[in-house]
Amino acid sequence: PLAVTGFAQLAFPNQANGSIIVIDGKVYGSELIGQQFDDPRYFWGRTSAARYNAAASSGSNYGPMNPALLKAVQARIDALKAADPDNPLLIPVDLVTASGSGLDPDISPAGATVQLKRIAAIRKIDEQKITELIKKHTEGPLAGMLGPSKVNVLKLNVALDEIK
Repeated sequence: PLAVTGFAQLAFPNQANGSIIVIDGKVYGSELIGQQFDDPRYFWGRTSAARYNAAASSGSNYGPMNPALLKAVQARIDALKAADPDNPLLIPVDLVTASGSGLDPDISPAGATVQLKRIAAIRKIDEQKITELIKKHTEGPLAGMLGPSKVNVLKLNVALDEIK
């Protein structure tokens, strides 16, 4: 274990230490762990069955017909619509359901796009700037074919704060 830890620290220090985003000495969080953003000025990530607590990582274990899951999904839809009532876009499923771990740091590009009008209006930023920011932070499928495209919410929100 000591040799593996030493090798990881030398070869992959950022990953070995939790992929923490630090800018000008300020720690923003880990790019690997979903975090709660509920301020309308920011992109919101996936909901968390673990309440964003990495020590309690888990899904809800609710099946698709469970009334509690249906109620929670409807509450999330209602919250998104209340935050942006004039938005005609359909809300992607990843914004209203939790991931298996409850700590997914990423959303779909559609999940980011559906939120851009709200953020542009609140921050008084041109929508095109935010669209470009989303595109810049969209990662394609692994090896070009495995999994969906994704956007890391923490990285996107940090970049959003840097727009002047």
